[in-house]
Amino acid sequence: MRFARRFTATGVVVTLIDIAVVFVGVAATAWPLPLVDAIAVAIATCVSYALHRAISFAAEPARRWYRDLAHYLLAAGIALAVDVVLFAMLTASVDRTAGAVVVPKLLALVAAFLVRLISYRRMMFRDLREAQGRPAGRPDAPGELRLSLVVPAFREEDAIASTIARVEAGLGHLRADGGFELIVVDDGSPDETAARARSAGADVVIGQPRNSGKGAAVRAGMLAARGRTVAFTDADLSYSPEQVEGLMRQVEAGWDVVVGSRKHTETRTLVAARRLREVGGRVINALTSAVLLGQYRDTQCGLKAFRSDVARTIFARSVVDGFAFDIEVFHLVERFRFTLLEVPVDVVNSSTSTVHVVRDAGRLVRDLFRIRSVAHQGGYEPSSDDKVGFAAHD
Repeated sequence: MRFARRFTATGVVVTLIDIAVVFVGVAATAWPLPLVDAIAVAIATCVSYALHRAISFAAEPARRWYRDLAHYLLAAGIALAVDVVLFAMLTASVDRTAGAVVVPKLLALVAAFLVRLISYRRMMFRDLREAQGRPAGRPDAPGELRLSLVVPAFREEDAIASTIARVEAGLGHLRADGGFELIVVDDGSPDETAARARSAGADVVIGQPRNSGKGAAVRAGMLAARGRTVAFTDADLSYSPEQVEGLMRQVEAGWDVVVGSRKHTETRTLVAARRLREVGGRVINALTSAVLLGQYRDTQCGLKAFRSDVARTIFARSVVDGFAFDIEVFHLVERFRFTLLEVPVDVVNSSTSTVHVVRDAGRLVRDLFRIRSVAHQGGYEPSSDDKVGFAAHD
C-alpha cells in the first residue's frame, strides 16, 4: 500500500476512534462533555502515534519524526487543548445527544489537526535550523584537486569560449594553489557547444546524449568532479567566477553546503531581472514549502558549492532533471542533516536566460510531486556506505 493510502487509512481509523469514544461518553456517562472529549482525544492520540509509527511510516524516511516522542507529545498536547476548548465552546448550549455533538466534534477535529500540523512543522524547522546552522567539523573532504567548477551549457556555442576565458581569469590561479578543474556539461545541444568548449580549454567536457535539463547536466558534472570542493554555476556567469572562490573557502571552513542567495540582505543586484521572473521566483519559493521544511530565501540561485562527499551523496540520489532540481538538492540537504550556509551574491541577471516562467511553472509543480513521491517511497534513503550527515546516525 502506498504511503498516501496508509496515511489516509490510519487517519480515518483514528478519527473514527475519537468520535466513537465521544459518543460512548455522551451516552454512557454523566461526565462533562469537555472531559469526555479530552479522554477521546488522548486515546486517539496514542493510537495515532502507534499506528503511524508501525504502519504509515514503517517504510518512510519521515518516520524519524515519530522517534522524537517529546516533540510529538508537545504538538499533540497543544492540539488536544485546542480541540477540547473549541468543543466545549460549541457544545455549551446543545443537548447531550450523539447527534448534537457530531458537528462540534468534527469542527474541533479539523482545528486540532491544523494546529498539530503547524506546531510540529515549526518544531522540526527549529531543530533543522539548529542542525544546519553551524559548521560540521568533519575531516577534510576527499579529492585530487582543491576545486571543481561545473558549468551546464545548452546552445552556448557563441558564448562558451568567453565563459571559459572568464572562469580561467577568475579561478585559474587555483591550479597552482591546490588544483582546479573546469567541467563543462553540454546538455545535448544541437550546435557546436561541446566542440567549442574543448577548443577553448575546458578541462573536462561531458556531452549529454540528449537535452535532458539543467538538473541532469549538473548531476553528470558533479559526479565526475575530482575536487575536494565541488561547485556549479550558470553558463551566462550571472555570478562572477571570483565569487565561487568565496564559497569554496566557506566549505573549507567546515560547511557542508554553501549556497548563494539573491534575497540575502547583503546581496547586490547589478542588473535587475525582468519583473515576470521576479514574480515567478517568489511563487517558486512559496511552492517549495510543499517539499522543504526549512524557510530558505532563495532556492533557485545558480551558485552553489559542496564538500565532495556531500555532493556525491546528494547527486547520486537526485532524480529531477529539470528546473526543480535545486529544490531536490535542498530536500536532500535536509534529509541527510547536512549543514548549510546562505551567502550574499553579486548578480548580473542575463537577458538570454533559458528559464521560461509560465512554461516551467507546470514542470516545477510536477517535479515537486515527484520529489514527494520518491521521498515517501524511500528512494532517497541513506545506504550503509554513507558516512556523512544524517545517514551516520539514523
